[in-house]
Amino acid sequence: MIPVDLLEDYLIDQEEGLKKLLTYFLNLVMQLEAIQQSGAEPYQRSESRKAHRNGYKERSLKTRVGEITLKKPQFREMPFETKVFERYSRVEKALISAVAESYIQGVSTRRIKSVVSQLGLEYLSASSVSRLAKELDDKVEEFLKRPIERPVPYIFVDASYFKVRDGPMYVTKAFMIVTGIRDDGYREILGARIADGEDENFWYGLFQELKDRGLSGVKLVVSDGHKGIQSAVESSFLGASWQMCHSRLRREASTKSKHVHFIRAVLRNVARKDLKEIADKLKLALEHESMMDVLVGELEDRGYSKAIDTIDRFRFGLWNYKSFPREHWKRIQTTNSMERIHKELKRRSRVVGAFPSDNAFIRLAVSILMDINEEWMTSKRYLTMDNSK
Repeated sequence: MIPVDLLEDYLIDQEEGLKKLLTYFLNLVMQLEAIQQSGAEPYQRSESRKAHRNGYKERSLKTRVGEITLKKPQFREMPFETKVFERYSRVEKALISAVAESYIQGVSTRRIKSVVSQLGLEYLSASSVSRLAKELDDKVEEFLKRPIERPVPYIFVDASYFKVRDGPMYVTKAFMIVTGIRDDGYREILGARIADGEDENFWYGLFQELKDRGLSGVKLVVSDGHKGIQSAVESSFLGASWQMCHSRLRREASTKSKHVHFIRAVLRNVARKDLKEIADKLKLALEHESMMDVLVGELEDRGYSKAIDTIDRFRFGLWNYKSFPREHWKRIQTTNSMERIHKELKRRSRVVGAFPSDNAFIRLAVSILMDINEEWMTSKRYLTMDNSK
């Protein structure tokens, strides 16, 4: 019988009450499973008993009403099995796959051992991990090769960096992500790839793959100032413009980055005593285009020819967003829309630390992208477009 207080909670707040009811029900299911598997009630003396209880381990489960925390029974003599977690989310399966692969390969960090213990993965065999990986690989491949069915006028390119095992070493690799705003105003994650090189050929290959899947209607590509991206955009999307991300431009003067962005690139060619003054004027010029020529004149008078060369290299990609509807400007002059993706990738991968292989990382990363993409496609429009009003 359902406790009265849970029913009262449901009547007061249906959303939170439903989570409590679901938590109660699923915990009850696991209690009944534990009785069946152990052959006895808790503390019951019975000749048919097969196992003794050994407390609980908290496990989170994503459901349609949100994330809930359940108490999974533990046995001393054998692993407890439950159908409650049979339908793990893709992300949870991918996380388990990565941790288990590290464990089986002999990665003995304290973090990995702790996670293995918490998740009860000691009993997973190499063949079990392989089967789980195969299931995930099929879903990942399906997502990355699915057709792109609508024109995408705005696309965004950005990267996160992760430690991945490459032979006997762990190296830092870039995970490049391409998202877009479609002609109906919805956001979509279009593609992703681990970068084994970020030259023009890499970007051209990635863009060509997206075009082969149906990408069309591109008018603006927003990214950092990497030379390879600029060149690949020019050759891949004739008639489209490239926009250098402005949020990074403003942030670049005071933070370290693996990218060569506009302000830092310019300041690299400026004497230390002039850094603050030139940085402030660069920020002002980014807000008021006419000020850039004034600044170039000042730099020329001071003999900063290399700084001027840097400005000339990027200046035709600084204000292209202004060619589009004003109500779109805030959304299309930065890659800020991808920050939530990067934060979630970092949060969920923190448990693993360094990934045992490219494939292990891709399984987790793309599983996260799939969840976010489903959320984007079922939420309200990100932009109001002419044909979406």
